[in-house]
Amino acid sequence: MALAELEALHREIVACRRCPRLVAWREEVGRKKRRAYRDWDYWARPVPGFGDPEARILIFGLAPGAHGANRTGRVFTGDASGDFLYAALFRAGLSNQPTSTHREDGLRLFGVYITAAVRCVPPGNKPTREEIQACSHWTERELALLPNLKVYLALGRIAHDALLDHFKLKKRDHPFAHGAEYPLPGGRVLLDSYHVSRQNTQTGRLTPEMFDRVLERAKALAEL
Repeated sequence: MALAELEALHREIVACRRCPRLVAWREEVGRKKRRAYRDWDYWARPVPGFGDPEARILIFGLAPGAHGANRTGRVFTGDASGDFLYAALFRAGLSNQPTSTHREDGLRLFGVYITAAVRCVPPGNKPTREEIQACSHWTERELALLPNLKVYLALGRIAHDALLDHFKLKKRDHPFAHGAEYPLPGGRVLLDSYHVSRQNTQTGRLTPEMFDRVLERAKALAEL
């Protein structure tokens, strides 16, 4: 039942056109394409979540990448952020393979579900406050269909703040910091990490070892 409900919700998400600026941008990126992906038929629609419907760990990102998820139609798939994330999930025993290249590549996640605060690619990776709020409707519905979640791993400050809004918690009492932990209602936990963006991973702000430690902590808290 949970899988069928998630799939029905995903169809609704993919059809969403609530934010005119994001609709225009995602479609423009899909038309112009990047030279390396000229032969691709870009997804260029909202990107729903992906993973285990029985997940105990939620990985909550910012938004689709212009030539990653906006091209492939699956979160963190087809770009450097995804390369870093899925390799780490594989090392942690949370996926069946270390790569994520397209929707039909056989990837499966174990105990993990991945989604984002905004489901359309924003210009400059910077959604507006209004766009984040508009997408919170989908966050509320998607997370409600994942009743086993114990750990909410926020990738970056925007994801962190969006989860605080979701749980109606005050930002001043829950500042974002890599490795920070905060209790959530129902015995659940909010866990923070720097985002797995190329900007962070190529500069050394976030190393594989740092992220591995966060995932191990998430596994321990989720009892996986």
